[in-house]
Amino acid sequence: MNPDHIVGTAQMPLAPFAVPPTVVEQLEPAERDALRAEIRTLLVREDAVLVAHYYTDPELQSLAEETGGYVSDSLDMARFGHEHAASTLVVAGVRFMGETAKILNPEKRVLMPELKAECSLDLGCQPEAFNAYCDAHPDRTVVVYANTSAAVKARADWMVTSGSALDVVSHLHAQGQKILWAPDKYLGDYIRANTGADMLLWNGACIVHEEFKGRELAELRQQYPDAKVLVHPESPPSVIALADFVGSTTGLIKAVKTMPAQRFIVATDRGIFYKMQQAAPDKILIEAPTAGNSATCRSCAHCPWMAMNGLRKLAAALRTGANEVLVPADISARAVIPIKRLLEFSAQRQRVVYGNNDA
Repeated sequence: MNPDHIVGTAQMPLAPFAVPPTVVEQLEPAERDALRAEIRTLLVREDAVLVAHYYTDPELQSLAEETGGYVSDSLDMARFGHEHAASTLVVAGVRFMGETAKILNPEKRVLMPELKAECSLDLGCQPEAFNAYCDAHPDRTVVVYANTSAAVKARADWMVTSGSALDVVSHLHAQGQKILWAPDKYLGDYIRANTGADMLLWNGACIVHEEFKGRELAELRQQYPDAKVLVHPESPPSVIALADFVGSTTGLIKAVKTMPAQRFIVATDRGIFYKMQQAAPDKILIEAPTAGNSATCRSCAHCPWMAMNGLRKLAAALRTGANEVLVPADISARAVIPIKRLLEFSAQRQRVVYGNNDA
């Protein structure tokens, strides 16, 4: 990674933030069954639908599926909520996902099990500092990752997901545009290397993906020479270099199902194993290593903020109406522009590639 393309800490210090301990909800079978039954009843009573991210606990993912909800990535969760008839969306994930759902569904009530469930990428890209950096580079098209606050999206020209970023930046690069990218430096560097675009990268990282270790991954691969390595592009370059496939959460799940291998080493949040095992129950999945030189194990392949979601908090939110996501109207009006720009771009690309009108 070329440091000249990154907003260095001396120029733009990252906002300090505390990483909570990863505490996964532990339930006795009787309490688990009672909570699931109560949540089913409350979803009907509140005219609500549950959407859960791939990185949440399997209890939430399975409950979303069983109650007519949805499990996916952040943008697709919001899109599903927009198309669903329910008047209330319950978003199991982290705060920016709830905000995105509210921006795309301003007429609906959006609840979350835990409003304090944050994201290191969001926390490391505060709106005031980001606005100042954008002001310093007015000649650049501002492209932000979905893992940002509503206020940061409101300053952007484009919002992208890990699955759409390469296509969008390639499109902008072909038009001769220079990019200001935020917040994930590893994803940004991966995109810049694969598109040749002129990109300034914000100095942000996901604490989960930054923990994966290239040297230890190479050693693990030697133990399992038949295994294919699947890597999310938020990972460090040394990890991406060892990948047989690099892609978004949805792309990684598809790869497990379609690639001709029996064993996979997976470098992303281990919450995704639920959908991977569902898609390919006969495949063997191995967590990529987070231990080794310079390891801190702040996440150990599972987001501590995602782990804040649980059945108890979900039931409480539905019971009381607590943890409603609210986005100021002026911010929402601006933030929806880059989001809809991506949706329209993706729909147009699909029409070109597949010759249909599906979004």
